[in-house]
Amino acid sequence: MNLIDFATSPLSLLPPIMALTLAIVTRRVLLSLGVGIILGAILLSDFSIGNSLSYIGTTVSGVVIEDGGLNSWNMSIVGFLLLLGMMTALLTLSGGTRAFAEWAQSRVKSKRGSKLLAAFLGVFIFVDDYFNSLAVGAISRPVTDRFYVSRAKLAYILDSTAAPMCVLMPASSWGAYIMTIISGILVTHGMTEYSAIGAYITLIPMNFYAVFALLMVFAVAWFQLDVGPMRKHEIQASQGVGFDHDKENDTKQAHEINEELDIKESEFGRVSDLILPILVLIIATVSAMLFTGGQALAADGIAFNLLGAFENTDVGTSLIYGGLAGLVVAIYTVARQKLSVRDIAMTMWVGAHSMFGAILILFFAWSIGSVIGDMKTGAYLSSLVQGNIGVHWLPVILFLLSGLMAFSTGTSWGTFGIMLPIAGDMAGATDLALMLPMLSAVLAGSVFGDHCSPISDTTILSSTGARCNHIDHVATQLPYALSVALVSCVGFITLGMTSSVAISFAVSATVFVVVCFALAALSRSKLSVQQSA
Repeated sequence: MNLIDFATSPLSLLPPIMALTLAIVTRRVLLSLGVGIILGAILLSDFSIGNSLSYIGTTVSGVVIEDGGLNSWNMSIVGFLLLLGMMTALLTLSGGTRAFAEWAQSRVKSKRGSKLLAAFLGVFIFVDDYFNSLAVGAISRPVTDRFYVSRAKLAYILDSTAAPMCVLMPASSWGAYIMTIISGILVTHGMTEYSAIGAYITLIPMNFYAVFALLMVFAVAWFQLDVGPMRKHEIQASQGVGFDHDKENDTKQAHEINEELDIKESEFGRVSDLILPILVLIIATVSAMLFTGGQALAADGIAFNLLGAFENTDVGTSLIYGGLAGLVVAIYTVARQKLSVRDIAMTMWVGAHSMFGAILILFFAWSIGSVIGDMKTGAYLSSLVQGNIGVHWLPVILFLLSGLMAFSTGTSWGTFGIMLPIAGDMAGATDLALMLPMLSAVLAGSVFGDHCSPISDTTILSSTGARCNHIDHVATQLPYALSVALVSCVGFITLGMTSSVAISFAVSATVFVVVCFALAALSRSKLSVQQSA
C-alpha cells in the first residue's frame, strides 16, 4: 500500500494532537488512542476506507508480528508485565507485603518518610524504567498507603525517578541505547577526543531536566509541595479516599488500571517474603543483561567488558529471565506456608489479570506510535528548527522541540533516535563546541515530553505501578514537570550563551531554589484559603 507522505505537512500533527486532546478532555485513554489511530489511517490512505482498514490491520498485527516472526521486544515487555503481576499478587498472598509494611511503619515514622522511601528506592533501582516503575511501586505502595499518601503522589515519585535515573546512568537500558547512537554521531563528525562512554558521562551535568526532576521529587516529598490537582488528591487521601475499589467508576471505565487485587493476605508472612523475590528479580535481571550483552560481544569477537555488555544487552530477554526468577522465588514463599495449589494458581491468575488494562493501553500506544512514525510527525517537527537561528539559541530550541516531539509521539526513545542525529548534524554545520550541549538538550527534552504525555508507555507503567488512574497521574505530574522544564530552559539558554557547564548549572540551581520557594508559597496559600473556607 502506498502511503501519503506528510513529512512536510502540519497534518502530520493531527493524529497525536487529536489523541492527546481527547485523552485530556474525556479521560478515556483507549477511546482517545483509537480515534488517533483511525484518523491517521484515514489520512495515510487518502480517505480510502478499504485501505484504511487494511492499514489498521497491518499496524495492529505489527505490534505482535514483525518481519515474519514474533515482535520480541513488545512481547517481552508484555511477558514481563504478566510475570510481575503474578509475582506482586503472590507477594500479597504470602503476607510479605503486609509484613514489610508493618516493618517499615515501625521504622518509617511519618508520611514524609514513606515518600522518601519510595524516592530512594526509585533512585537505586535504575536498571530499566519499566522495571523501576513496577518494582518500586510494588514495594512502596503498601507503605505509602498506610500513611495515606495519594496514589497520584506515588505515581509522580515513580515516574520522576525512573526515566531521569535511567537517562543519567550509563549502566542502564537507556544508557546502553543512547551510547550506541552517540557513538555513531561522534564517528560521523570526527570527534575522536571522546569515547561513547566519555561523552555520555560528560553529558550528565548538562541534562538539566533529569537532574532537577530528581531533586524536585525530594523537594516535593520533604516540603509537601502540593500544587494544582495534586493538592486535591492529597486531601482526599488524608481522608482515606482513593484506596478502595470504586465499582461505579469501574463500570464507567472498564479498562481503567487502578483496580485493586482482591487477595486474602497470609497472617504468617515475613519481611523476607517480599524482599527476597524482589532482590532475586533485580540480581537475575542485571545478570541476564550482562550475560546477553556478553554473548553479543563474543559473537563479534570482542572480549567481555562491563560497559560493552550493558551497551549490547538484550533488555527484553533479560527482563523475562529476571521476572521468571522472581516469580519462582515468590512461589516458594507461598509454598513454604503450605498454601493450596488452587489458591496459588488463582492468585497468579488475578495478578496476571490485573495487568490486562495496562497491556491493552500499551498495545494502543504502540499502534499509534507506528501511525505517528508513518505520518512522519518527527520529521515535520525537526524541520521547524531549520532557518536563520542564532547558534546560542540552539540548545534551548532543541530542548523544547524534543519535548514537543516526545509529548506528541509518546516515546523518549523514538525521539532520541530522530533528534540526536539531527542535533549532531546541526552542531557539525554550525559549531562543534556545542555538540554535547545540543545532545544533552535532546536527552533532557525527550524525558520532559515523555513525562507530560498521556500516551507514553513509561507514564502508563508508572500509573500501573502506583495503581493510580492514568489521567489523574498525568494531570498531577504536569505542574512539577513544567516547573522543572522552566529551570531547564534557563540552564540551556545560559549554556548556549556561555558554553560553561559550571555557570549554567549554578544559574539553573538558583532558579530551581526560587521555583521551589514559589511552589511552597503557592501550596501554603491554597491551604490557608481552604482552611478559612
